[in-house]
Amino acid sequence: MLKNLSQSKTAVKIFLGGVLVLICGAMVLTMAPVGGIGGSSTGSPDAVATVGGESISVIDVRQKFAQQTRGQNVPQVMQGLYMRQVLDQMIFQRLLQMEADRLGMQVTPDEITLRIKQVLPTAFPGGVWVGAERYAQEVQIRTGMSVPEFEDYVRDDVLTDKFKYLVTDGISVTPQEVEARYRYENEKVQLTYAEVKPSDLESSITPTDAELSTYFAKNESKYQVPEKRSAKYALLDLNQLKQSIKISDADVQAYYQQHLDDYKVENRVDVAHIVFNTLGKTDAEVALVKQQAQKVDDQAKHGTNFADLAKKYSEDTNTKTKGGDIGWIVAGQTAPAFEKAAFSLPKDAISDVVQTPYSFDIIKVLDKENAHTKSLDEVKDSIVNTLTQERLNAEQGDISDKLAAVVRQSNRQSIDGISKQFNLQTGETPLVSVTDAVGDLGAEPALQEALFSLHPEELSQPISIDRGYVIISVGKIVAGHQGTLAEVRDRVLADYRKEKAQDLAEQKAEELAKDVKSGMAFDKAAKSLGLDLKTTDPITRTSQVVDVGPAKELEDAFVMNVGQTGGPALLGGNWVVYQVKSKQAVNPDDFAKAKDALQKQILEEKQAAAFEAFHDALQKRYIQDGKLAFNAANLKLLMGQSS
Repeated sequence: MLKNLSQSKTAVKIFLGGVLVLICGAMVLTMAPVGGIGGSSTGSPDAVATVGGESISVIDVRQKFAQQTRGQNVPQVMQGLYMRQVLDQMIFQRLLQMEADRLGMQVTPDEITLRIKQVLPTAFPGGVWVGAERYAQEVQIRTGMSVPEFEDYVRDDVLTDKFKYLVTDGISVTPQEVEARYRYENEKVQLTYAEVKPSDLESSITPTDAELSTYFAKNESKYQVPEKRSAKYALLDLNQLKQSIKISDADVQAYYQQHLDDYKVENRVDVAHIVFNTLGKTDAEVALVKQQAQKVDDQAKHGTNFADLAKKYSEDTNTKTKGGDIGWIVAGQTAPAFEKAAFSLPKDAISDVVQTPYSFDIIKVLDKENAHTKSLDEVKDSIVNTLTQERLNAEQGDISDKLAAVVRQSNRQSIDGISKQFNLQTGETPLVSVTDAVGDLGAEPALQEALFSLHPEELSQPISIDRGYVIISVGKIVAGHQGTLAEVRDRVLADYRKEKAQDLAEQKAEELAKDVKSGMAFDKAAKSLGLDLKTTDPITRTSQVVDVGPAKELEDAFVMNVGQTGGPALLGGNWVVYQVKSKQAVNPDDFAKAKDALQKQILEEKQAAAFEAFHDALQKRYIQDGKLAFNAANLKLLMGQSS
């Protein structure tokens, strides 16, 4: 078994890890018996895996997943992946227990108690256990588990650590490995480079009809034309319906009287301010800030434009660019000192310096309004809009309900007949594929799905779209087929240009590299080909070169001498030719400071890779021995895949 450890991996499997964190919760002194994985019997029809004759069901995995992701919102698209990881974790834990039984390895109560004292000292204040009732509460609060479930997890965790020690105890890191890693991650180069972009060359490619025909013939199978359908429709247009709604003066008057409180305006003032922050400053600093504020206040009162002063001096980033304009405020919205000054000043007046708990402020009153109720004339337009929208919502809901009822009675009626009955707009869209917008009706997914799931002469239920509600039926159908060049010419031309542009770009980059390597100056060679030179910042192998790609794709640059040329290299679909401008070796002092931490990091990586290799070897052996088997159908069900 252990001989497989030499096949270490650089990548470590992603475990959810939630359990190992949740385990840091609590523990009792009286231990429950070791539990198995799930509660399914051997040969259970819903088993997703069978380990040593004991089944793990789909329900078992889902329950474990819910337990481990408690309080977390896992995206639906990721749940299948995480379910598989939970299953692998459950299988591995069972395999470890079976392996421990085979080797006579045990987890003692003392080992478990010691672990709990380390991770949950509050369960043993003063070295004394808190008691069963308090302990059970701690387990539930911290982990969401029952005591038996939790204790099984703790035992599994201790057992896992025993195997980790067994597998990784002999692993070490040499000084040479640490130095090599540090150099790899910290050596820097600065590059001058030219980038040849195929996209820049596409427009220059103009194939003849014969060339395009030849290209199409070689790649004909790529150009399938999907099924296309047109939609006949009857549309309840909300704009048209809205125009038919009339709101009377009596309706407006009644609404106004019923909502008078909504139109009451409190005393309010429209103000601008200049802010000098004092929060966190010492008394001496506050005194200096006040002096500055008083100087600015004096300028404002002697005619300097207030807005200009605010833009220059104010430290309120929200209003600074607006000349200090806050807008309208009412009582209770600002600090008491600010409010008192603002409401006591007449229009266009400027305050003295006002001190608040966190700033000095200079205030200018732009406008004032006393408390009053807005007149009907002031709010009439907004009332008409409100009543129109309410009436529109009610009428469209009523009509769509009636339309749905009519279609439920029979979905093979004439769409024209329904249109006349409800005074709807009719029409037919152009032919579209399933991924296209359905003409002017839009790209609402429900609309696209209905069009391509309906049988001829069937009606859909009313579908909500931006324009209103629509009922559709299938108009014309053109079956999917092998496209002719005339039908797919635009696609063929685009693909031809992309392919040829890639070839041209590579040739151009190779020509540039050849010219430079033969002795031509890099800038001159680039200019002759219409290319611009750029220079990177000093970069490491792990850097990302802006607008180019990962520096690891330019690995050769780190072993070249200054002045040497490399490439062309393909990065992000573009060809890059580069020249080493400068190199920066690692600093021995920096390495000395980082050495211990880096050694620990490398050791942990090697240990993780070794334990991963052990995990894979163990699982493979149990599969070969017939003690681990999967149910492919239930595995697909668990991961949300179609069969």
